[in-house]
Amino acid sequence: MDITELSAAKKVVGLNQTKKAVNNGKAKKIFAAKDADEQFLLQIKRLCEGKSVEVDESMTMEELGSACKIDVGCAVCAEIE
Repeated sequence: MDITELSAAKKVVGLNQTKKAVNNGKAKKIFAAKDADEQFLLQIKRLCEGKSVEVDESMTMEELGSACKIDVGCAVCAEIE
């Protein structure tokens, strides 16, 4: 999925909302910024691993923020059903 597709997809933004989506079984795919803090990313990676949800780390925080239509960088978001 590229930035344009992610922009159009139904999603939640931020660590807490992403965790909720994963725990509730609503997350299809997680997007984690490759330049986000490693400890921060470790939390979401572990959760996703346990729930068998794919994590895409191909975008930067700036790119994810743009795709999520927010004015700041985004460390993590989830494409949801």
